[in-house]
Amino acid sequence: MKPRILLGEADVPGGGHLKLYERDGAFSIMLGASELMNSRLSGSEQALATLAWDKMPKGAWPKLLIGGLGMGFTLRAALAVMPADAEIVVAELVPEVVEWARGPMAELFAGSLDDPRVTVIVADVGELIEAQQKRWDGILLDVDNGPEGLSRAGNDWLYRRPGLIAIRQALRAGGVLAVWSSAPDGPFTNRLKRSNFAVEEKVVRANGDRGGARQVIWLAVPEWK
Repeated sequence: MKPRILLGEADVPGGGHLKLYERDGAFSIMLGASELMNSRLSGSEQALATLAWDKMPKGAWPKLLIGGLGMGFTLRAALAVMPADAEIVVAELVPEVVEWARGPMAELFAGSLDDPRVTVIVADVGELIEAQQKRWDGILLDVDNGPEGLSRAGNDWLYRRPGLIAIRQALRAGGVLAVWSSAPDGPFTNRLKRSNFAVEEKVVRANGDRGGARQVIWLAVPEWK
């Protein structure tokens, strides 16, 4: 087996420490001993975009907010299905992750960062959610391993009632919240329902049609009362 090569390191503001590795053409991003993502396992990250798009309103100028750039699989899947007039904003908290996307992982991103529909902002996605009400047709969250702050305790806010209320207010009528997780989380499902979301849980495979670990995507649409 070829040796693993360390390509970069980055501190997560208010959280842990990331390392980017490459081995035999595959990239991985580690948080301590935990692998957050691997370039050979992209199916569920792609499904986060496609499942959300299936439920999003199909009017003119759809606006999508993606929390977490990662390895770009969700972004590329969104670009593949969304129209030419779409606006896609990606919020990435760690500036080095954006640098890796334009540097050692540029081939993986395949020019998606230069698509005119895309804007990448180095910021906490929670700040963008709170900044404007009734702006987004879709909000996609893949900022951690699920509805718990593994990489950064500050992420917990997004998955608690105050964050969910802010998300409801940030979505346009008919808009959808989609959340990726490495595992089920019953309490989070209940919090969504108590926050007046109609909820679907989709089990997806880490490597898409080729199988892999079972992961979860929540699709939540506000019920306006």
